Amino acid sequence: MRAACIGECMMELFEHPDGRLSRAYGGDTLNTAVYMARLGLAVDYVTALGTDPFSDEMIAGWAAEGVGTGLVQRVAGTLPGLYMIQTDAAGERRFSYWRDNAPVRRMLTGACADNVAAGLRHDLIYLSGITLSLFGAEGRARLFDILADARAVGSRVAFDTNFRPRGWPDRVEAQDAYRRMMAQSDVVLAGVEDHALLYGGDGDVRAWARAEEVVIKLGVPGCVVLCDGQEAEIMAPIVADVLDTTAAGDSFAAAYLAARAAGATPRAAAEVGHRLAGTVIRHRGAIIPRHAMPM
Repeated sequence: MRAACIGECMMELFEHPDGRLSRAYGGDTLNTAVYMARLGLAVDYVTALGTDPFSDEMIAGWAAEGVGTGLVQRVAGTLPGLYMIQTDAAGERRFSYWRDNAPVRRMLTGACADNVAAGLRHDLIYLSGITLSLFGAEGRARLFDILADARAVGSRVAFDTNFRPRGWPDRVEAQDAYRRMMAQSDVVLAGVEDHALLYGGDGDVRAWARAEEVVIKLGVPGCVVLCDGQEAEIMAPIVADVLDTTAAGDSFAAAYLAARAAGATPRAAAEVGHRLAGTVIRHRGAIIPRHAMPM
């Protein structure tokens, strides 16, 4: 089985308590791709980068993690986006972004889009609400066409709702994009907090997240899985020593989908997801050291 994760990777600056900055890279779907690869799932990352040294460094780093880079589009004269993470005493994070001219914004136009369409024939295709926010209406229409073509030849699509209001011009446009994305998804990982932000607390998450398989990520550590007419609540172990919640959801998605691909039940897959996420939030940054992986 081979998976593809679609999205954006940016340069990451992390601010330490003494004001020092450390540099890495990250992005929600890239984090998921790295954790999928570490868990033994063959995965390609689908994005666009520049032809600069930072982009070269990213590609080399992904390859070292076992993430396939054959579908990374290169756009001359551009630089990757940049974000900074600041965390409070409880480990909650605040992000600042510089990404409006990032090359990924052009990934679904011209030759780049044709290359993605031709290469995206994977068993599993994963993307997020942040992925949707990267493109305007025309780019999203092309994305939906590409996904429809892939599903027609057997691909399954997994969608993580991961809603960030600042990425959208207004909620109506976001709601329409999410509605269309739900209709093209086989697996939905839906956050109750995402639903509340998108709809202002109106409506039911279960009615919103319609798919063969739905994982509802709760406001407390835990989730509800709806699959094959069954519903199960799987709570996560309490983590007392939280340092940084960055990539908690991304790592959960990776472990859940990798476990399901390996034949695990939804309950067992959710337990694996909670275990990895619980480890990730004990470390600084999006991607933890390889030796810290719990499985």
